[in-house]
Amino acid sequence: MPKVSSVVVPYATYLRVYEPLAAFPDRERDHWTRYARRPERPSYQDELRRSLADLLPTPPVAVPVQESGDAFVLEVDGVVCVCPWRTRLRGWQALQELSDELPKPVLDAMLPPVVRRQAAMDYERWLVRNPDSRPWIRTATWQVPLNWFVLVSDEERRYEKGTAEIPPMLRYRTPMVQARRRVARALRTLKDTVEEGPLIDGLVDVGRWLEEFHPRSLVELDYGGLVHTLPAGDLEDDHSAADVAAGIEALRQGDGAAAGEAYGRLVERWRTVRDRRSAN
Repeated sequence: MPKVSSVVVPYATYLRVYEPLAAFPDRERDHWTRYARRPERPSYQDELRRSLADLLPTPPVAVPVQESGDAFVLEVDGVVCVCPWRTRLRGWQALQELSDELPKPVLDAMLPPVVRRQAAMDYERWLVRNPDSRPWIRTATWQVPLNWFVLVSDEERRYEKGTAEIPPMLRYRTPMVQARRRVARALRTLKDTVEEGPLIDGLVDVGRWLEEFHPRSLVELDYGGLVHTLPAGDLEDDHSAADVAAGIEALRQGDGAAAGEAYGRLVERWRTVRDRRSAN
């Protein structure tokens, strides 16, 4: 686990897919094979700092000019798996989402219209050459989307309190086959018991995304920089994946009261995070 630097960049959470080297084309596989042998590799904080640094010049760099050659690396049962950063692709996608999230005057102040137009044209040209592209990482700020918790179980939860030099950590890892199975089961239950809405839509979307990857991949849900906004006691007591699973199982059993209780725990827990976001 990386040490805390003098500047910690919050407050993003991540859903990552680590694919085995065998899933990549030959040339790319060679690159990642060599990359995985490096004794030291950058952390998620390094990745985020680099992207934020691009916003400092005038005019700001909305999307990196070159695609990143970095990745996160894991070894699972003797198999090396990598999660490419793909910061350029994710930058384009984040820019599209930003237009829906921020008022136009704020967006124009951050990223002038001419910068956004150029980035949009670059993305359109790039998509013509890369129509089947997809990111290995999804990012959310100031939250963990509830549909992400469907992919994992409480038994896969790993929490470390951290020290003066090492930050706390809360994450889940699960085999791809398990994540896909949980999505399918949850969708069956939700479609039978609740009206169409953001939870179902989000779960359909993330399920389609998972289908793009090798079946022997690993899925990771990482609280990332969000751990820096929450007291240690709140992190230690956070079992959101268990609450989501309990709520879905209660719906399957027709127990509306139990489903409501599980949802209430989630709402109360994440209200604290929303309040901190408003305070900032």
